[in-house]
Amino acid sequence: MTEQTPTKIKRKRRKRTKRLYFTEVHEQAIIEYCSSRDKKKREELYRGLIQPAMNEMVDKIVFTYKFTTLPNIDELRDECKIWLTTILEKFDPSKGSKAFSYFSVITKNWFIHKVKKHSQQRQREIQYDHIPRTIEERYLSTYNPYESDLEQKQFWEALWSEIEKWGEMPMKPTEERVYKAVKILMEQPDDIEIFNKKAIYLYLRELTGLNTKQVVNNLNKLRVKYRSFKTDWDEGRISHIEGTDNGKKEESES
Repeated sequence: MTEQTPTKIKRKRRKRTKRLYFTEVHEQAIIEYCSSRDKKKREELYRGLIQPAMNEMVDKIVFTYKFTTLPNIDELRDECKIWLTTILEKFDPSKGSKAFSYFSVITKNWFIHKVKKHSQQRQREIQYDHIPRTIEERYLSTYNPYESDLEQKQFWEALWSEIEKWGEMPMKPTEERVYKAVKILMEQPDDIEIFNKKAIYLYLRELTGLNTKQVVNNLNKLRVKYRSFKTDWDEGRISHIEGTDNGKKEESES
């Protein structure tokens, strides 16, 4: 009699289940966050559920779409995460889209915009590098370090004068805290060791006692005022003498 060889029993492999970081629980947390006006409740929802999911979503989008090729990707990734906190309540579930789809699309578009901006900058640098030396010497060698330093000095004097005026305007308590903290940073730039944008946000949080979202929201108000000032400066609607004490004397005498 021949011995029968035992048949091997094939074991079924379990399919790997993906770890879902953005679930229905997170979806409901965002909907609840947008519909609530209770600050404490919103803070709990954001810290406990929304922020971790958003952070992982940004990281996955960066690696999936190869945005890692951007030179300052770590700073951009942190900037995007902070930016998402400022638009969180813009999500409207009544329009039919899911929170994950909504925020993943705008996050991807945000990085695409950064890629385009970087490409344009690189293209300008390449074009400049290819300018023949003779043309560069003839038409572009007009740099005057004294004029450049003077213009920069006048700009900062005018800006500081403008910032002082902002303090005379009515502000909410949180906005006033951020405003005063920004002034401290500008008054003592050499005494503070800050190397990137994320560190600035952390420093502002320490100075104001506010959370990141509150700091960002109130900084955005100051940015609007700064952009208005910068536009007026670039278009010549602000004279450099307005930002200096000597200028004020000249104006009063005239």
